[in-house]
Amino acid sequence: MTVPTTLPTTTSTTGPVAVPSRDELRDHLLRTRIAGDVATSRENNLDHYRSLANRDPYYLFGLTLAEGWAYRDVLALMAKSCGVVADPAHREGQDTIDPDRTIDALEEMGERIGAVLAAPGARLLFATGHPTGLLTIHLALARLAVQHGARLLTPAEGWSYVGTGFGRRRRIRYLGDVAMLDDHGGFVHTHDPTPMEAMIAALEERPDLVVADHGWAGAAGEAGLPTVGFADSNDPALFVGEAEGKIQVTVPLDDNVLPRYYDPLTAYLVSRVTRAM
Repeated sequence: MTVPTTLPTTTSTTGPVAVPSRDELRDHLLRTRIAGDVATSRENNLDHYRSLANRDPYYLFGLTLAEGWAYRDVLALMAKSCGVVADPAHREGQDTIDPDRTIDALEEMGERIGAVLAAPGARLLFATGHPTGLLTIHLALARLAVQHGARLLTPAEGWSYVGTGFGRRRRIRYLGDVAMLDDHGGFVHTHDPTPMEAMIAALEERPDLVVADHGWAGAAGEAGLPTVGFADSNDPALFVGEAEGKIQVTVPLDDNVLPRYYDPLTAYLVSRVTRAM
């Protein structure tokens, strides 16, 4: 069923956002390069697939993987789940995300979030490693969850550590009950699963669902928590985690376009959540 385009179901900083039809959303994803010909290069994608196949911890996002994920296996999975070019001979230039795979995964994610919110007293945990992009989606979903009576868990607020690679003390902070990593007053991009591992250790109640990305999602899935997440074409770990049953849904998308570009996608996702409740 196509949702009327005049029906506002979420808001952005500029006001109500109408729910697009599937075709309208597909056109928007292509136009803004959230999907289609994305900004991430083929060279970057393949380099990350090799790194995951070599079990580089930075690219595993906190997941432990079964044996057998060789480079060509990872590429084949990313072609199937994300829509990158399947031909291993295509080694440089443009790569792609299939917008229909993005929309299919959004619909599945919406169904799962809606099913959780339909239960009284649902407990959810939100976290993002992309405060300059994906945060806007997480905030909208967190507001929706609260509006429908869910409790948002905020474990380990203020927990800090000095990780390898940056040499600075970073801490967990929440904005709108969405966890992020703070570095001296600024939220930062991170793939690190360590903060989510600290949050899990501090949990007093098990969440019914974790909505996250990057290492936040990987660590949650590895811990056996029901997890849905977002991932770019150069971040294969969550797709492999989904293939192994540790991640319930992974939505393929460019995770670093202008935040306002995600508004129609967010409206579509929110509508699917609401419809599934």
